[in-house]
Amino acid sequence: PYRVVNIGNSDKVRLLDFVDAIEDCLGKKAERNYMGMQTGDVPATWANAELLKTLTGYRPQTDFRDGIARFVEWYRDYSGK
Repeated sequence: PYRVVNIGNSDKVRLLDFVDAIEDCLGKKAERNYMGMQTGDVPATWANAELLKTLTGYRPQTDFRDGIARFVEWYRDYSGK
């Protein structure tokens, strides 16, 4: 009766672009410590939302930058920070 379904938009996003977007939303720079690949790291990962589309007909369209901005806004409201 239950099923886990990926709800990403299926676009690949570079980790550094993701961090940049968070920094932009917060108005702060992250302390970055660049290192080589660590045990368990994967070279690439992204959401495959085909099952969601098949089951519901819905395909997420939100750009990751918009999603991050909306999440940061929600979190600030929720946490009072």
